[in-house]
Amino acid sequence: MKHSVFSIFHIQTVHMQIYHFVRRGMRFLPPLLLVGLVSVVETSSQPTTITFLHTNDMHASFVPHEAIWVRSTPKPLVGGFKELAFRIDSVRAIKPLTILVDAGDVMTGNPISEIDYRGATGGALYEMMDQMGYDVSCPGNHDLDISQDNLRRLTKIATFPSLAANIVNDRGAFPVNNKPYAIIERGGVKICFIGLMSQELYGLVNQNNLVGIKVLSPVETAKKYIAELRPKVDLLVAITHEGVDDDSVLAQEAPGLDVIIGGHSHTRLRSPKMVNNVPIVQAGSNCENLGELDVTLDNGKVVSVDGSLIQLWPGKNRPVSKVSSLVDSMQAVIDREYSEVIGTLTADWVRKPGGSAMGSFITEAQREAAHADIAFMNDHGIRKDVPAGAITKRDLFEVLPFRNVLMTFQLSADDLEKVAAFYLEKNPAIQMMGMTIRWKPNAGGTKQLVGVTVQGKPLDPERMYSCAASDFLVSEADRYLGIEIQKPISLQQTVFSAVENAVRKEKRITPKQSLFLEKVQ
Repeated sequence: MKHSVFSIFHIQTVHMQIYHFVRRGMRFLPPLLLVGLVSVVETSSQPTTITFLHTNDMHASFVPHEAIWVRSTPKPLVGGFKELAFRIDSVRAIKPLTILVDAGDVMTGNPISEIDYRGATGGALYEMMDQMGYDVSCPGNHDLDISQDNLRRLTKIATFPSLAANIVNDRGAFPVNNKPYAIIERGGVKICFIGLMSQELYGLVNQNNLVGIKVLSPVETAKKYIAELRPKVDLLVAITHEGVDDDSVLAQEAPGLDVIIGGHSHTRLRSPKMVNNVPIVQAGSNCENLGELDVTLDNGKVVSVDGSLIQLWPGKNRPVSKVSSLVDSMQAVIDREYSEVIGTLTADWVRKPGGSAMGSFITEAQREAAHADIAFMNDHGIRKDVPAGAITKRDLFEVLPFRNVLMTFQLSADDLEKVAAFYLEKNPAIQMMGMTIRWKPNAGGTKQLVGVTVQGKPLDPERMYSCAASDFLVSEADRYLGIEIQKPISLQQTVFSAVENAVRKEKRITPKQSLFLEKVQ
C-alpha cells in the first residue's frame, strides 16, 4: 500500500492521540479525533490482488502421462485432471479472489475425445472442467476437429462462457455458441475477458468444419472492444489461441490490454513475457502445468504482476471428488475399448521432419488402403512417438488422434512434376510413398529437378496416377503439394483405421524408412 508523506503523518498523529486517550482511561474518543480516523480509513484503501489460474492446449490429457523430458527410467508421471483439480482447490483456499481460465484446445489427443457424453463427443472433458469451476474459456482450433455442431454441444455442457470475439458467420453473428467477451467481478474489481482466435484457423482445421465461419483480425477486433469496454471495467484481459508471437504483436498494436492469457504455441512461460508493459502468460501443453498470475491493483491501477507455473506432479492420497470419480469412470471405458494389443514394434517409432520410418509406415498404409499409386502424409498429423514393444490401440490413437478421412484423387504426370518442383523449393512438411523425386544441386545452393518416378518407373505423360491422402491434406493441398486437387473422392474410411488395419496385418513391425528423395550427380 502506498501513501503520501502527508497521509503517513496523518495516520501516525491519529494513532498517537488514540494511544493517549486509551492510557487516560477515556471510554469515548472526541468527535474531531473520530473524523480524523475516518478520513485515514477513507484515504488509505488497500491494494487488491486478483489471481488468474490458467491452462491451455490440454489436448484431452485428463490422466497422467510420462514426463518424456526426464532422463531417468522409469520416467515419472505428470499431469491429469485429478492433480489439476487438487492444485486449483489448493490455490483457491488461500487466494479467494481467483479466476480460472482456459485458452483453448481442450480436445484431441486421447480417446476420451471420441466418446459421447451428454450429447457431445468428448463432452466428459467439459463436464470435468465445469466441475473444477472454470470461469471462462476461449476455443482452440482442435476444438473444431469434429464439427461446428459438436463444439456448440460441448460448450453447452459447460456453464462457463466460451469467448471468441473474432469468430463470426456471414451475418456477423457468433456461430459456435461463442460470445465476444464476459465481465466477472472479484473483490469489487471488474475484469473483462475478450476471446480471440488465430487468424490462421483455415490452415489448421479441415475446411469442411469451417463452412460459413469468418475469422476477423485479432488486433482490429481487440481494438474495437477495448474502446467500448475500457471505461467500464478495471482490468481488460485477452484470452487468445494464436501463439506467443502473435500475442506479442497484439500487446504492441492493441493498447489498453492489461493481461494476455494465451495458448496454441505450447509455450512454457515460467514467468510472464512483458511486451509493451503487458504480461503475456502461457502454460505449455498437455495439462503438465497450471499457470498462476497475480495482478495487484491500487487505486484502480495495476501496480505489480507476478506469474509462475505449477508443475502437476501427481500426489498420493488425493481426496475423492466429483472430478476424480468421473476421471476414473471414463478411464475404465477407455481401458475396455483401447487397451487391446494390435501389434509389436521391434524398434522405436520416432517422428522426424523430412521423413521417418514411422511416417513411411503410416503413408504406405494409406496407399495400400486406397489401392493407389502414390500417397502423401503431412508430418504434423503424426502426434506421438511409440517405443519398441507392444502397440495398443490407444498408442495408435494418440499417434493419429484426428478424425481424418482417407480420400483418393487423380494427378497427371504434369501435376506430379509440379508437386516435385514445389517440394524441392519449399520443403513442405510431408512424406510420400510410391513416388521418388530425383534431383541435383545447383551452383547457387538450390535443388534442380531431374525427374520423377512412380513405383520405380518414369512418368508416363499420357497417364493419370491415383493418389491418396487425408481430407485435411487435400483441403490444404496448395500449401503441402503446391497444387489444388480437383474432384477428390472420400473412401468413408479414416486414416486411423487404415493404419490400424496395417498394424494388425503385419503384426510384428521392423521400422524402416523409405526414401522419396534421390540425389543424382
